[in-house]
Amino acid sequence: MIRVIKPGIQTTVQDNGRIGFYEIGMPPAGAFDSYSYQIANMLVGNDYNAAALEAVYMGPTLEFEKKGLIAITGGVFPCKINGQDVPMWETIPVNSGDILSFGMLQNGARVYIAISGGIDVPVVMGSRSTFMSSKIGGYEGRPLKEGDYLKIGILNTRSMKEGTKMGKEFIPTYSNRYSVRFMDGLCSYRMTERSKKNFVEADWIITPDANRVGYRIQGSQPLEWVERIQPFGAGNNPSNVVDVGYPVGSIQVPDVSEPIILFKDAVTCGGYATIGTIISVDVNIMAQAKTGDTINFRYVSMDESLQARADYQRTLQRIEEHLLHSAQY
Repeated sequence: MIRVIKPGIQTTVQDNGRIGFYEIGMPPAGAFDSYSYQIANMLVGNDYNAAALEAVYMGPTLEFEKKGLIAITGGVFPCKINGQDVPMWETIPVNSGDILSFGMLQNGARVYIAISGGIDVPVVMGSRSTFMSSKIGGYEGRPLKEGDYLKIGILNTRSMKEGTKMGKEFIPTYSNRYSVRFMDGLCSYRMTERSKKNFVEADWIITPDANRVGYRIQGSQPLEWVERIQPFGAGNNPSNVVDVGYPVGSIQVPDVSEPIILFKDAVTCGGYATIGTIISVDVNIMAQAKTGDTINFRYVSMDESLQARADYQRTLQRIEEHLLHSAQY
């Protein structure tokens, strides 16, 4: 068992997500930064879909009641076990009675904590992920609270050696400015050509309205819409359209000045124009961006997006091979 001494700001149980229910309005949830989550599981020898903890802005304080291995990945957080500094992106042993704690966030936004065997919570619709809006999955469908006890599972598939490290070349770096790739959206035809140009040239600032549902962003110029007579069912605002689906990463515009980027806990459809979709690989980048950070958008084609995804999968394979080799010697 793991005892929650302090829960942090918002710590939830997440896995790869609840896949296959978009048609009934159920978003995937799951680890926001899939890269950091997957590497954490690799470092402790877990199944690729074992549940781990995701904490935002402030890590939890946890007491372990069983010997095991943990790994901490994601944004830059000072980590300590029993008051002694421990590294991130490395396989770390814990013993019964050990206490893991975190200092203040230094960069990035989210940290992931995997333990050998995974977090054992009920599977709901094929996933252990917490979806807070519907209060399902994870630990009672909510963020952790002081005094909660987490059961350790049995989803470890191989033995890892204490001190196994990620190669430095695979560890992301974080700043307060991010370049993000996106594809043309289903409703981008509603924007004027001048507005499309301004969108990719502008600096966009993440507002305090930023969480797992979506990030509201502010730019210096309002977006402009092509004039038309609104079709039946689209509403009067020029940014309204007849309802469409919202894939993860959709950039929707509820008015003219503050687009909202929809993420893994967002609604699955609606009537606001979607002017673009952040490619899946770069959703991991957005997971580590925080309020006040600057976003620049770069348009890519479908072929470029598919190539980025293939490159990402190859990188994960290289990392897994590297870690398995390191664990043997």
